[in-house]
Amino acid sequence: MRRRQLLVAATSGLGLVALGRPLRADDVRVPTPPQSRGPFYPTTPPAERDVDLATVAGGSGVARGELAIVSGRVLDVRGRPVGGVRVEVWQCNAYGRYHHPSDRSEAPLDPNFQGYGEMLAAEDGSYRFRAIKPVPYPGRAPHIHFRVSGRDFSPLATQLYVAGQPLNDNDFLLSSIVDPKARASLIVPFERVLGQSELAAKFEIVLASNGTLRPA
Repeated sequence: MRRRQLLVAATSGLGLVALGRPLRADDVRVPTPPQSRGPFYPTTPPAERDVDLATVAGGSGVARGELAIVSGRVLDVRGRPVGGVRVEVWQCNAYGRYHHPSDRSEAPLDPNFQGYGEMLAAEDGSYRFRAIKPVPYPGRAPHIHFRVSGRDFSPLATQLYVAGQPLNDNDFLLSSIVDPKARASLIVPFERVLGQSELAAKFEIVLASNGTLRPA
């Protein structure tokens, strides 16, 4: 009983011990760096907020742009899944305009583009959205906004960027991340999958244990 109490105490709180041994640097994943939520986060819940951003109920087809399946998992720094949390995504359309009343861009709206979606991550931390490969607009590299929230941690807003996009080097938000590993964790390839019509992008979201993730 005494050994069990010591083990429980050691593996909770500071989180410095894993499986009865000190937690090595290799055991710890790089926490996903926070990024600005931006001015185009919905001020009121949209009428449609399912996982398919590329279609709209009653629409005439699918959104313009390259369709993409964006998926991944929400994890803690030890790689353990954080399930049941709310994952939100939003992005501009293929013309570079957000489906938001505050976007005064002269770029056209896309009537078949939902622009926002949300879901609860599965118990294994997984999530999946149908979106479009992000495009640039003046002042920003292509990106997709993410927000993860739940009962036991402070909400995390961040952004996904496209691997190989030249504008990444000059994006002020991406460049503001000093740690190269943390910055690289936000840059994701959009790849063609054999037999699939959509591109595929995998984005792992790691909640920090010091501040972002609160003990349950």
